[in-house]
Amino acid sequence: MLLVYTHKITPRLNYIFKQICTRILGIPVSFTTTIEEFIAHDSLKLSYSQQQLGNEFYIKSNQILFEQGLSDIDIHIHDWENTKCFFYNGDKSDMPFDIFAASFYLLSRYEEYLPHVKDEYGRFTAKDSLALKHDFLHQPVVDIWAYKFKEALQERFPDYQFKNRKYKVKPVIDVPMAYYFKQKGLMRTIGGTLNDIFRLKFRQLYQRYLVLLRFKRDPYNTFKWITNMQKHSTSKFLVFFLIGDYTTYDKNISINKKQFVSLIKSVADYCEVGLKASYFALEDFDILKTEKENMESTINTSLKASRNSFSKLNLPTAYRNLIELEIKEDYTMGYINNVGFRAGSCTPFLFYDLDYEIQTPLMVHPFHLMDFVLLKHISFLDKKQALEKVMHEIKKVNGTFTPIFHNYSFSDDPRWNGFKELFAMVLNSENEN
Repeated sequence: MLLVYTHKITPRLNYIFKQICTRILGIPVSFTTTIEEFIAHDSLKLSYSQQQLGNEFYIKSNQILFEQGLSDIDIHIHDWENTKCFFYNGDKSDMPFDIFAASFYLLSRYEEYLPHVKDEYGRFTAKDSLALKHDFLHQPVVDIWAYKFKEALQERFPDYQFKNRKYKVKPVIDVPMAYYFKQKGLMRTIGGTLNDIFRLKFRQLYQRYLVLLRFKRDPYNTFKWITNMQKHSTSKFLVFFLIGDYTTYDKNISINKKQFVSLIKSVADYCEVGLKASYFALEDFDILKTEKENMESTINTSLKASRNSFSKLNLPTAYRNLIELEIKEDYTMGYINNVGFRAGSCTPFLFYDLDYEIQTPLMVHPFHLMDFVLLKHISFLDKKQALEKVMHEIKKVNGTFTPIFHNYSFSDDPRWNGFKELFAMVLNSENEN
């Protein structure tokens, strides 16, 4: 056990030490404000305060973990051992910056509470993030700092047996539209037909009626391939279905369609199933509650995980709504247009509510790559290298890689050529050294 001496034990301090020490490094941690107890402890220990007690392992603290509320923090970024750091604390500290304060700033998403310009969908964008501005978005810096902290502890306490974690993959498959042509109802089918005619999309019109007349499989219906892949994989897939009402933003199949319900049930036989909350559910608690209830009645079990449409995430409201509905996990924390680490980490973490100053029970699973980002690369080789690059960063700290694909990523559409192979590459990465 690691004993931490500090002058004041706060919710922020308790939260971030347990994330770094216990969840990432596997070290149990406890705290004391009593010097005698600290001196008597004969195992791992460090002091975290403004003044060092003696010659103990010491990290000089930044004030952020002892504050409440928000303030406009002046942050200076430094280069440090092939990565970046901030909250520099001088030469007397055993680490040159306060990794706990810096990690708290990133994991709590402190910067997303501060005034910022949102995009057209009301989202916080990567270009406004500290990580992109200072070129460390591509690194899981929180995990990197944690491992460097572990190395420093090992040097000071060589007899302590540290645990090692393993690299893992958590594949996510988004289903905003289960079928492209099927199960749309009469009015939407007529509308789609007329649209094909007026836009001279005669090839698509031909494909539409081959599918509707059951001569051909719907191009978005890749679920048999998905479940077959699941049968041969040790990584459990998490499939998010959109079941909200048809709107300008969300155009999936009606949950009242028996075939759609049957599809969700069949996928749930092999994979974990979650709720892809509709665009309007993000602003309306009653809509979100209805969608949760509809999904639970479909899968006949309590809903464990959700993900927001368009990866829209307004903090803290979005997460408070999930907590009130007793949804335990969220998979929205990431950027749709950038590969990397929005919260600076490849380890799931509990949401800390900065307004209420409490650690909540909601586990946030950050995602690190969405399939659309790979379309920026023209060649398959470039797509593969971009994927390998992010996996390599995560493997270095034995973290959890969470990529997001879509059901249509595995279709025969030329746009998605090679994505089946890329998905298989992700699954196989768990078995590689």
